[in-house]
Amino acid sequence: MNQQATFPVPVVRLIVADGAGRVLLLRRAEGTRSGGSWSLPGGKVDYGRTVEDTVRAELKEETGLDCTAMRFLFFQDSLPSEPGAMHCLNLYFQCEVAGHVELNGESMDHTWVDAITMHRYRIAFRNEEGLSRYWAMRAQCAPSRGT
Repeated sequence: MNQQATFPVPVVRLIVADGAGRVLLLRRAEGTRSGGSWSLPGGKVDYGRTVEDTVRAELKEETGLDCTAMRFLFFQDSLPSEPGAMHCLNLYFQCEVAGHVELNGESMDHTWVDAITMHRYRIAFRNEEGLSRYWAMRAQCAPSRGT
């Protein structure tokens, strides 16, 4: 039986950046929710599990990477797009990692994108909104160049 949630579902969205400032995206496997589209690593926070434990577990499960440090960035309140759809409270974290990407069965590919190349991909779960906000924050924090 499929039960409809009547409250927001907390979800972690993980931003893993490489040395060039590009962010890791995973291509969802066919047969999964939003199969064939791209998304950030992440998942729902299960009852009885802390958000921090969820960050570490989802990153390891989906990418094979170990989280060595995390920093909360912002939240995104994703209201249901239609009656009966899920209302997610997305918690975005930037993660420092160790290891090499090894995908599980939820994903069939991975890539690294920046603010310009991101638009070439069909991105699921409104992650493009979070990524745009992430890059806007980075641009604001970048040191200004003197004249």
